Amino acid sequence: MEHLNELFIEAGTLMLAGMVFVFAFLGLLVVFINAVLAKLAIKYPDAIPQTKSSRATKASNKSTDNVSPNVVAAISSAVSKYRSQHN
Repeated sequence: MEHLNELFIEAGTLMLAGMVFVFAFLGLLVVFINAVLAKLAIKYPDAIPQTKSSRATKASNKSTDNVSPNVVAAISSAVSKYRSQHN
């Protein structure tokens, strides 16, 4: 029984040492990656997205609100033809 207790203590020690090693390795990896990304962000900054003016977006919204009657007729005929072929 004494031998079994020693094995459990050794297993616990190995498990704890392994967990500490993995935690330390992952922590160093995060620090290293953040340091590399900080240097790369200085060399290659993000592009600034161009925003549309409010007048341009209002004009484009008006043109998309009205759907041409020809488009509605074409879609309706295509749907009815599809339904007649698949029923």
